[in-house]
Amino acid sequence: MRVVHLNCGTLAPFGGRWVNGEGGLTSRARMVCHCLLVESSAGLVLVDTGIGAKDLGARGSAYERRLRLLGARLIPGEPAVRQLRRLGYDPRDVRHVVLTHLDLDHAGGLADFPLARVHVYADEYAAAMAPRSLSERARYEPRTWEHRPRWVLHRVEGERWFGFDAVRRIQGLPPELLLVPLAGHTRGHCAVAVETSEEWLLHAGDAYFFAGELHPRRPWCTPGLAVFQRLVAEDDTRRVNNQARLRELVEDHGERVRVFCAHDPSEYEALARSPLRRPAASTV
Repeated sequence: MRVVHLNCGTLAPFGGRWVNGEGGLTSRARMVCHCLLVESSAGLVLVDTGIGAKDLGARGSAYERRLRLLGARLIPGEPAVRQLRRLGYDPRDVRHVVLTHLDLDHAGGLADFPLARVHVYADEYAAAMAPRSLSERARYEPRTWEHRPRWVLHRVEGERWFGFDAVRRIQGLPPELLLVPLAGHTRGHCAVAVETSEEWLLHAGDAYFFAGELHPRRPWCTPGLAVFQRLVAEDDTRRVNNQARLRELVEDHGERVRVFCAHDPSEYEALARSPLRRPAASTV
């Protein structure tokens, strides 16, 4: 199972200072949109899409204003569909998109892969299509799925995996890809596990935002991000409890499972630099 790490969106919340038009930020507030491209026996799989190419044309719209509230910088080269082409992949070969959740900065590129089956927890789909709270009505953007994706909905059920219950295989995909329930940030939030020849990779989505939060004995987070996470959590108690479970995973199985979130740039850069996880464009 070969994995390519992509940054499909640059975010600069809390007034992060923008230095140039190519993504140069000199601010601790800089965040990425860490997505995975997985070469599998079932075709190419994307784990999250980040901000899409369609979003770049939303200038002046209410949709763009929502992206700007996230601190999105809308850099032309960052959408996943454009990065895939540069790497030599055909975006039409993306057969499956697996989403941690349906927030704009994770699912904004769905329309760039209209042929793909889109996997998401049924609870997350229900939250987006029939929001029950003010926060759910505020966070989801129907424009993201106006092209009518080929949804594949999954229930929270399955087997035990490194101390986590209800972990399940993903329909139509090899057993090396798993859904791991981590609700809290949203009603149906999940992590996605990918088994490689070296280790398990666990894309934890927005279960946490800052690498220091997973330190097993001295977890810490910058004050701004700590407040932000509480404000945007649909169920903060579950979010906090799931962070504790992730810390236990790192402490007990860190040599077998590499955990990372969607937005910490240091985690992304450490994985993206590894030559073992970056195939040359000529391999496809």
